[in-house]
Amino acid sequence: MRIVFLTTDDRIYLPAFYDRVLGRYGAQAAEVCVVPPLYKGQTTTRAAWRYYKTFGLNGVRGLATRLAQAKVQGRSIEAACARHGVSCSLVEDVNAPSFLEHLRELDTDLLVSVSCPQIFKRDLIDLPELGCLNIHGAALPLYRGVMPSFWMLANGEKEAGVSIYFVNEKIDAGELCGQRIFSIEPHETLDGFLRRSKAIAAELLIEVLAQIETGEIGRTPLDLTQGSYYSWPDKEAVRRFSAAGRRIW
Repeated sequence: MRIVFLTTDDRIYLPAFYDRVLGRYGAQAAEVCVVPPLYKGQTTTRAAWRYYKTFGLNGVRGLATRLAQAKVQGRSIEAACARHGVSCSLVEDVNAPSFLEHLRELDTDLLVSVSCPQIFKRDLIDLPELGCLNIHGAALPLYRGVMPSFWMLANGEKEAGVSIYFVNEKIDAGELCGQRIFSIEPHETLDGFLRRSKAIAAELLIEVLAQIETGEIGRTPLDLTQGSYYSWPDKEAVRRFSAAGRRIW
């Protein structure tokens, strides 16, 4: 099984995720492809400005501090790949014909998307024989969309989830093949919650990959009529998040 991971450039949460997953599946990982942490049409300046307008100066300071700490400590996806002998490359557009050809040259059997911010088109989805997986930080079909961890805390949920599914061309839609439900701690920060959620996601992905290897993977279509969808938080959502006693950092 030749696995290619499609992911985003994140020094805070994903290096530990890849250390765990590649520790088990590094020999079968053909490559980890890292795309910029930007949504379609965004620039770095626009992304930073949106984060500031939503979470304020303290949110920006906390993010900058943790990014600086990670850089000083040498934490990155590239470093995690190097520790496990896995190739790591930078990719601008996962749907570009040249990248699809690169995946064919790698004899890609399975794609795994981990926080990749780009929308996958049909040619990319259909390319690997075993399919294309995505990891979502909620119990799908609940909390589809952006920043599910924030929204679960803002809404006062007592339980959270991680889901893995075979994607189609819709957002957070397809066939569910793995899900883990866990409790939300009463005084957990968003940062702490994300770290714990990523650790649970790593363990769940290892289980799902093992089931794909043995041909025992189950596939259940996601019923989107029973779910919910959230966009980028607005000021009211941030006030509700704070009123619930939650903090970003």
